[in-house]
Amino acid sequence: MKAGDRIADCESGPLTGFTIGITAARRANEFAALLERRGAQVEHAPAIEIIPLADDAELRSVTDQIIVNAPEIVVATTGIGFRGWMEAAEDWGVAERLVAALEPTRLLARGPKAKGAIRAAGLREEWSPPNESSSEVLEHLLDEGVEGTRVGVQLHGATTEWEPLPDFCEVLREAGAEVLPIPVYRWLPPQDTTAMDQMISAIVGGEMDAVSFTSAPAVASMLGRAQDTGRLDALLDALRTDVHVMCVGSVTAGPLAALRVPTSRPNRFRLGALARHIAEELPRRVPTLRVAGHDMSIRSRSVMVDGELRPLSPAGLTLLKALARRPGRVVSRHALLTELPGGGGDTHAVETAMARLRAGLGDPRMIQTVVKRGYRLSVDVEYEEGENA
Repeated sequence: MKAGDRIADCESGPLTGFTIGITAARRANEFAALLERRGAQVEHAPAIEIIPLADDAELRSVTDQIIVNAPEIVVATTGIGFRGWMEAAEDWGVAERLVAALEPTRLLARGPKAKGAIRAAGLREEWSPPNESSSEVLEHLLDEGVEGTRVGVQLHGATTEWEPLPDFCEVLREAGAEVLPIPVYRWLPPQDTTAMDQMISAIVGGEMDAVSFTSAPAVASMLGRAQDTGRLDALLDALRTDVHVMCVGSVTAGPLAALRVPTSRPNRFRLGALARHIAEELPRRVPTLRVAGHDMSIRSRSVMVDGELRPLSPAGLTLLKALARRPGRVVSRHALLTELPGGGGDTHAVETAMARLRAGLGDPRMIQTVVKRGYRLSVDVEYEEGENA
């Protein structure tokens, strides 16, 4: 499924008119359906590919090491990762030996899913933090002291400069621990990067209202791809300003927080909770302007006028966004011309696009022509004359 393939069938809902990108590799169709039922247009670009654990030579090597000499402490960070590890060990014919090796080990579970996976394997966790936070696990270990202790840490996948868990391991090493990374459900960037490249372009170009992430590796993969294609700064600028970033939890948001990208997340680290959070939060983040007696809210690819979604041409939407950045103030024709792609040097292109924009809005009074100066959005507030430009 490529970016742009998912279009909401729903005519109304809290997310009507919003375009939302999802980067999940797993359960993408389920997540898309949750958003579409709320009215969103969904674009999917899987940011990672999961390597089957049974085929992962690195995990097999670490598993054999643990069977021979298990660490004193093992940190399980995700339920799916711990379960997958046990299933891979079953495929290799070493599951019983692995479980026996882990029985005397102190097992720490980051959250309830990891706790459930530990118990499903016939093992028992020693401790789990109340808020499902890796930082709480780290604080717990540092408080009790880890100098000279062998600690196994379940990683999300391949380590990158943006992932938080390698930092987790480094802090433990600095505290004197001998850290054994356990690379469960390893990931790689997708072999075909077309969809992700399209999504990065849509984010940079302001054609996305929000983008969602359900794992730190997906964040790392998109950041890495943007860096490889010379668009990292542009991507980060868009994510810090116009495109809202919604993450399933704090671990997922970690790489973005380190880059000063604002994110929001639900209280519970669940896919359904994330969909509900997006439906509640995204409409609140988009201002509604009162324009010539109408309520107007601009989306990335359309506009809502009095609760009705009104599609606009790309040129018309570009002009509307330019006017809305300075609501009530006059914007010159030449300034608007620079906003139009391929506008050239003839302001007639602005006049043509403006006529179509007025027709698309349904009420031409929403945009006022200021003779010899330009155009202004007819917002129902008063501005000081000195503020006009």
